[in-house]
Amino acid sequence: MTTRNQNPRILVVTPEVTFVRHGMGSASQSISARAGGLGDICAAQIQALHEHGLDVHLAMPNYRNLFARNAQRMPGIDIHNRPCELPESHIHLAQDRSFYYHSKLFVATDRENIRIALAFQREVINRIIPEVQPDLIHCYDWMTGLIPAMARKNGIPCLFTLYRLGSPRLLLSTIEERGIDAASFWQHCFYARMPVDYQETRNTNPLDLLTSGVFAAGWATTLSQTFQNGLTDAWNHFTAPLLKTELQNKLRAGKLCAVAPAPDPSFNPVTDRALLRPYKPDSHSAGKLFNKLQLQETLNLRMDSTAPVCFWPTRLDGSRPGCRLMADTLPVILERYRQHDLQVVFVADGDFQAHIRELIGRLHATDRVAVCDFDARRYRLAYGGADYVFMPLQLDPCALPCKIGQRYGALPIAFDAGAIHDCVEHLAPAANRGTGFLFRHFDANGFLWAIDQAMAFYRQPREFRSSQVLRIMTDSLVRFDPGDTARQTIDLYARALDRPLLHLKPAPGQSDSSQIAA
Repeated sequence: MTTRNQNPRILVVTPEVTFVRHGMGSASQSISARAGGLGDICAAQIQALHEHGLDVHLAMPNYRNLFARNAQRMPGIDIHNRPCELPESHIHLAQDRSFYYHSKLFVATDRENIRIALAFQREVINRIIPEVQPDLIHCYDWMTGLIPAMARKNGIPCLFTLYRLGSPRLLLSTIEERGIDAASFWQHCFYARMPVDYQETRNTNPLDLLTSGVFAAGWATTLSQTFQNGLTDAWNHFTAPLLKTELQNKLRAGKLCAVAPAPDPSFNPVTDRALLRPYKPDSHSAGKLFNKLQLQETLNLRMDSTAPVCFWPTRLDGSRPGCRLMADTLPVILERYRQHDLQVVFVADGDFQAHIRELIGRLHATDRVAVCDFDARRYRLAYGGADYVFMPLQLDPCALPCKIGQRYGALPIAFDAGAIHDCVEHLAPAANRGTGFLFRHFDANGFLWAIDQAMAFYRQPREFRSSQVLRIMTDSLVRFDPGDTARQTIDLYARALDRPLLHLKPAPGQSDSSQIAA
């Protein structure tokens, strides 16, 4: 391990990352595995921490087939061209046939996802951590839930960041059968009932991976203050009781905090080469019209520069109420705004995609609704060409698409809860305030009300709309600063290590005042 007069070695453990900067290694161009917003968050965070001078290492599964597939879908994207020199030795890919040949991050069965999670954690615990010798480990999501217990047993400070709220339960015997010596750290895990001893627990008392991660980690973090408040609220109905209890314990101990992520700087319509015509806030009207036509042509939609385009940017997961609300409401949306030729674009993976495609076919709406797999270039083009971003999610942990949408002048239409509450304010043009359109009753009527508000705004004179979008785009660059997120994270690392982080350098565009975090 590093000595106390050096910067600590940080190991980031995550099941997904959208990209790794060019310069992180010879294979960095192809490393991309994304199920949703977590991949974007981890990619931006790793880059920002490295730019501040931290000794950052990445551990993730070696999704061979997925990497090869995604490398073909990301050529020329400008995210690889920002200056960055992270050595290849800082990328640590877990090796196992469980995830070599998968074409997507999560599969349809819980059994297979558990198998992947255990193979990943086995490699991190048995090989990667001994190789890296980290001073601090930062774990993301339930697929890393055993690692904080192992870290606690070995005296390594650990942070655990929640993203998805659900996770499987499994027995110690199952974990050990997958090559993880859980007997050495079993007492630091969290079980369905109070454990008596190891033998009694091993075969009869399942542990919860997500709650174990929270329980064992020195610090637990969320991605939004309002989302965190909801998780710990005694009256909420969406947090599992045991998880809620552990989060409340962390909060009382002062070991639970929210660090809101910001979009990666490459999400910038001024420099984004995925846009056929990049644009500045003061020239967004012409730029977005041009990109809208390009988006329509690419996705075989009806070519109409006056048509309002709504973009769905998040994973299509049938278990999420927001996806079902979108499907239930889509026929009404298309009929209500037929005369305006309203169009909807889905650029998202997920099991619910097939249902959306079937629905579009039944509605004979292929010229007004397009669905395609996640593709980095189309994803960015959709932000550049869309007028609105659909986010009718019941409890979003980070609301990153809402933040990106504001940067590109695509205003959110979203449910006012979780992280969305922290980054979107209902538009009030007369007061020159607000950034999107929010609804507070999670049902079709609430969602349609917000869309009605957005369409009423769309029918306003172009000059009036442009002035509001200009304000929103300009303000978003200040409000959602990745440097702020990095500094909060660095401060948290210093608190977890109980010492300052020395020899830090300012990120590009920052002054020397941020060189030392105490």
